[in-house]
Amino acid sequence: MKINLIEYFENTVGLYPEKLAVVDSLSKLKFKDLKQKSTLIAHEISKLNNSINKPVAIYLPKTTDAAASFIGTLYSGNCYTPLDTKNPIVRIESILKTLDPICIITNNSYIEKLKKSDVNFDIINIDEIKITSLDQNTFNYTKCIDTDPAYIIHTSGSTGVPKGVAISHRSIFNYIHWAIDTFDITQNEVIGNQAPFIFDNSTLDIYLMIFTGATLHLVPEQYYMFPVKLLEYIESNQINFIFWVPSVLINVANLNLLDSKNVPSLKKVLFAGEVMPTKHLNYWIDKLDKKVIFANLYGPTEITVDCTYYIVDRAFQDDEVLPIGIPCRNSDILVLNNKNKLCKPYEQGELCVRGSSLALGYWNNFEKTNAVFVQNPLNNSYPEKIYRTGDVVFINDLGEIIFVGRKDFQIKHLGYRIELGEIEHSILQVFNSINACVLYDHSKGEIVLVYNSDEEIPITEFRIQLNKVLSKYMIPTRYVKIEKLPLTTSGKVDRVSLKKLINE
Repeated sequence: MKINLIEYFENTVGLYPEKLAVVDSLSKLKFKDLKQKSTLIAHEISKLNNSINKPVAIYLPKTTDAAASFIGTLYSGNCYTPLDTKNPIVRIESILKTLDPICIITNNSYIEKLKKSDVNFDIINIDEIKITSLDQNTFNYTKCIDTDPAYIIHTSGSTGVPKGVAISHRSIFNYIHWAIDTFDITQNEVIGNQAPFIFDNSTLDIYLMIFTGATLHLVPEQYYMFPVKLLEYIESNQINFIFWVPSVLINVANLNLLDSKNVPSLKKVLFAGEVMPTKHLNYWIDKLDKKVIFANLYGPTEITVDCTYYIVDRAFQDDEVLPIGIPCRNSDILVLNNKNKLCKPYEQGELCVRGSSLALGYWNNFEKTNAVFVQNPLNNSYPEKIYRTGDVVFINDLGEIIFVGRKDFQIKHLGYRIELGEIEHSILQVFNSINACVLYDHSKGEIVLVYNSDEEIPITEFRIQLNKVLSKYMIPTRYVKIEKLPLTTSGKVDRVSLKKLINE
């Protein structure tokens, strides 16, 4: 029985040393080469700090080097944290302050940006690592067990500080074995990766490669802005498996590209991260081979990517809602009402999850952890944690879970989970003269800033300033200036009134 992720990787390298493992726009690595590069990185980490279960920050774009750095970190017995090289440096500094990594792995292109920042950690420049022979028996991964952390992915935080979700080796085993069995994944899979490495959807792509010997193509990011090139890439590289956010599939459907572009290699189309409109899904189903598997997956980062799934097995009208399905194997879903009792069919309640998929919690943040990883209210006999997702759902008469929306101010936008409070926090930090409320217009898929100010602020000024402190996908796309923000009786901003306002 394998107890850590490197044991799976070692097994795959032994089976397929000459097989292509991972490909980006500039390089490609066979499994034996990926192992060599990863162990060299592990050696550099261990020279700096011979600890285990400590975070290593990976400040690299989505490349074969980043993939090797993840595996190298695991070889060293530590857990990796992908950082977004496109983020403003102040956000990176905020993450690193809480993370307190033993080192940061970067390359020649980004090392100067780190050196000029307020970052005081050891840096490994992957471009300067020299090839040497290593004794693999010295690596600390042999000391790791399945409940140790494997990676930390950061989600938006309501106070302006991103939360680091720590995921264990065991949770990844649980998720990947389910996916392999459910979708019949083998070494013959050719995976077209879309999700950035800072987004937990990428976990499925990376670890299907590690566990099965599948080949992972890191599709060049610019192709997603040019869907024709994206489909050409799929066709020329014989991609047969994709796990994308719905917005990418929607773009292809809106342009009717499958009318003229044939992608016969595609056999499995999975999507998650936001609601998939049935109208656009029907376009894909109509244009691809009838044997292609389509599946809608759902889950927050805190439960290791996904906890429910629905394999599309019947026809839906364009205006019908697609189910998020049934629980993944070894995950249990509780739909609880406001009295912490199980909901009846069609009664709306909060989706809560229990099982091995649950995260260890938020790194260095017990307060936030204890707020959402709580004792199962249905179990008074022994300690058992559930994760309260904050998502409202109901169960239909077929036993399928139907997603309704968010309980709080957290949204899913372009596949990313975002706390509207973090955007508000940043706006109020940058602009001293305004009062602001950030809302989400679900009908138009827009982040909306409603504000009052004594001075006129051009939209270009908002975007320029916010680009310095927020990720691009978090910057509002609509700006509404009003005379005064309405307040509730408790003195809080009346978001209900403001939502009516922006809808009008």
